Amino acid sequence: MNFLAIDTGGKYLSVAAFRDGQRYLRFQPDLALQHSIRLMDEIDLALKDASLRPNDCDFFAVVVGPGSFTGIRIGISTVKGLCLACDKPALALTSFDALAYTASCLQNAKPRLALVDAGRGCFYTCAYDKAGNVVRAPAFSNMEETQRLIGEGFVPIAAEPLALQGVEVVSPCSGLLEAALRKAEETRSPSLLSAMYLRKSSAEENRK
Repeated sequence: MNFLAIDTGGKYLSVAAFRDGQRYLRFQPDLALQHSIRLMDEIDLALKDASLRPNDCDFFAVVVGPGSFTGIRIGISTVKGLCLACDKPALALTSFDALAYTASCLQNAKPRLALVDAGRGCFYTCAYDKAGNVVRAPAFSNMEETQRLIGEGFVPIAAEPLALQGVEVVSPCSGLLEAALRKAEETRSPSLLSAMYLRKSSAEENRK
């Protein structure tokens, strides 16, 4: 199995390639929202690292959210273009999957709460059991709701330090690749790719 996976939903940029059992990861921790400038170069480098051509990929995976509205749209548009150009299916992953399927989480095998900073003391949340199955659907949660979930025994994980005690910072790039491996049978037509928005954009909220 060969594939390429990308995540443009946060400040960071993850590009992962998989070829015949070998893993190739490229991670930029802070692009200052320059995903549109750097993404294609990073994709090209990842494919070269893996000695892959786009047509060699069985599918293309992309994180569809939640996260940066602009970043998510860039990622989805890019993967749709690759899929259509190569006549390949697409795989939709979430920002939560990229956190929950990291090696440290899978090895520790504890219920975990994947967190993405939503600003203003709120978070996007999704809870997984020990086996990596979603047990609390993705949601937009305030501080109180998030702390209640942590109090129920879910280990909080995130891609960056958050204003919460006990948050374990994990690598979203390795988790991205592992999530694509585990969910490879869930590919679909690229026309069905859509962004996961758990709240209105800042522009929409400011119009109130």
